[in-house]
Amino acid sequence: MSGMNFKVIFTLAWRNLWRNHRRTTIMLAAITVGIWAMIFMTALMRGMVDDMLINGIRSMPGEVQIHHPLYRDDPSINNSIPEPGGELLEALQGDEVAAWTSRVKVPAVISSERDSRGILLLGVEPESEIEVSFDADSIVEGRFLESAEDRGLVIGRKMAEHLETRLGKRVVIMSQDPDNNIADRGFRIVGIYTAKLASLEEMYVYAGRDTLQKMLNIQGQVSEIVATGDDYRYVDSWLPVIEHAAGDELETMSWQQANRYLGSMIAMMDGFVLVWVFIIFLALSFGLVNTLVMAVFERIREIGLMLALGMRPGMILYQVLMESFLLLLIGLLLGNALAVATIIPLQSGIDISVVAEGMEMMGTSSMLYPALQLSDMVLANVIVIILGLLTSILPAWRAAGLDPIRALNTD
Repeated sequence: MSGMNFKVIFTLAWRNLWRNHRRTTIMLAAITVGIWAMIFMTALMRGMVDDMLINGIRSMPGEVQIHHPLYRDDPSINNSIPEPGGELLEALQGDEVAAWTSRVKVPAVISSERDSRGILLLGVEPESEIEVSFDADSIVEGRFLESAEDRGLVIGRKMAEHLETRLGKRVVIMSQDPDNNIADRGFRIVGIYTAKLASLEEMYVYAGRDTLQKMLNIQGQVSEIVATGDDYRYVDSWLPVIEHAAGDELETMSWQQANRYLGSMIAMMDGFVLVWVFIIFLALSFGLVNTLVMAVFERIREIGLMLALGMRPGMILYQVLMESFLLLLIGLLLGNALAVATIIPLQSGIDISVVAEGMEMMGTSSMLYPALQLSDMVLANVIVIILGLLTSILPAWRAAGLDPIRALNTD
C-alpha cells in the first residue's frame, strides 16, 4: 500500500467513524470501560495474590530455606543443623541475597496463670529477623527483642488474650531437648505484636536465639537458615548458588518447593488474567461487529460508487479495518488512562474489612493493595487489538465484496 493510498484510507476511515457520533461515542465508551475493567480487576487480583504470597513467604518464612533433610517430616530439635559458616556463609552474604538469618524453631507449650497453649517457639537474632520476616512496626505494646541473648519473650496479641496475660507478666515455656527431656524456663513478656493474619498471632512466639539454645542445650545449632532476595519472583536466579554452598548434607529449597500451593498461585493468576481478558473482549466484540456492520449498511451506495469509480475492493477492506483500528485505539488510550488514574491513588490500600471477614483464612489481609503491572496492560491491549481486528474482518470482507451495480440500486 502506497503512502498516498494510506492517507486516503485513513482520511475516509476517520470521516466515516464520526459520521454517526452517537453510535461511535457509545462504542468508544464500551471499549473504554471494558479495557478499564480488564486492567482494574487484574490489578486487584494481582494485589491480592501478591499479598497472599508475601504473607505466605513471611510465615514460612523466607524465599529460600535450608534445613536438615529430615526436618520437614520431623521438625524436632534432633534435626538441627550447624549455624552457617565457610562457603555457605559467604554465599549468604552475596550481592543477590538481600537478607538472611538463622533461627531455632521448635514446637512448645506456653503457660500463664490462666491457660496453656501450643505454639511454635522461634529463637531469633532480632536485627536479621526484622530484615527477613518480622515487622518491627507490628509491636503494639513494649518492644521487640534487643539481642540474641535477650531473656524476654514477644507474643501475639491474640495469644495474650487467650492466656489472659499482659505485658510484664511471666509465663513458662516448655519444650524438649535432644535427649527428649523436658526443657522449661520462665520468661517475662517484653513485647506484644499484631499480624495481618490473626492465626500468626496465635502461632508464633519469639525469644532470643542464644537464650533458647542454652535452654534446649543445643549451642551452635539452629533449626533452619532462611534468606530473601529483592523480589520473590526471581528467587531461581540465585537459588543454585545457595544450593551449591549448602551441599548435599543439607536440604535447600525455594518457597515454591516448600509450599506447592503458593507456587501454583502465580500460574493461576496468569490464567485468570487471560480468561478475564477474553470474557470482557467477547462482550465488546458483539458491539464492535454490530457497529461496523451498521456503518457498512448505511454506506452501501457510497461503497458501490467508489467501486464503480475504480477503487479496488482491497482498499474498501482496508478502510473498514482502519475504522475498527481507530475505534479500538482511541478506546484503548482512554481505557488505559482511566485505569491508571483510578489504580494509582488506590495503591496505598483499600480497606475491604467490611466485606472480607475471614479472608485471613485464605492467607490475605483485609487491606487490598492493587498491583498495576505493565505486562498485564500490554497483554490486555495486544489481545484487544488483535482479536478486535480479526472480528472486523467479516464486515470488512462483506463491504469489499459488494457488487457495484446492486449497491448503487440499493434504496
